[in-house]
Amino acid sequence: MSPGSAPPHRLRAFVVRTLLLFGFWLLLLEPESLALAVMGVDWAVGAVAALAAAALSLRLLPPARRAPRLWPLLRFLVRFPVQSLVAGLDVARRALDPRLPVRSTLLQHRTALPPGTSRTLFGALSSQIPGTLAVDLDDPGRLLYHCLYRPDAAGRGLAADEALFRKLLGQGSARGGEPPA
Repeated sequence: MSPGSAPPHRLRAFVVRTLLLFGFWLLLLEPESLALAVMGVDWAVGAVAALAAAALSLRLLPPARRAPRLWPLLRFLVRFPVQSLVAGLDVARRALDPRLPVRSTLLQHRTALPPGTSRTLFGALSSQIPGTLAVDLDDPGRLLYHCLYRPDAAGRGLAADEALFRKLLGQGSARGGEPPA
């Protein structure tokens, strides 16, 4: 398929991926060579590498027909670091204060996310929140998380995160996260 005949969503994905990969290339350059990169060989090598990697990524992971929804994405991008900071402070406080309980437990989180990329991405993102770690993503109706404390609070947080994540992906408002029966 020639670039001129590519569907718009595929062309948009190619451009976005190329720009992200080229930006990552620039991050890898040493600060002294960054100024020279615009005019030098580093820039050309980075551009070719980004184009090739973006083309390969389209073959390995074709783009979705729908782009993420902007408003839920912004809400998710605000919620995630705030939630991560609060949870990180709580985990640090529990680790440093022997009077505070740390009760390691497993939490079964019911999910409406289909198996595959969206479920795996949600598991990876939610594992970045201190105190929770996705340990099993393969069960069709649930995700299994390791929690340090208060699985009820972690379950409510995961349910809220999943609802927002599903809106971000345009997957409707079906709710996951109800406690298992």
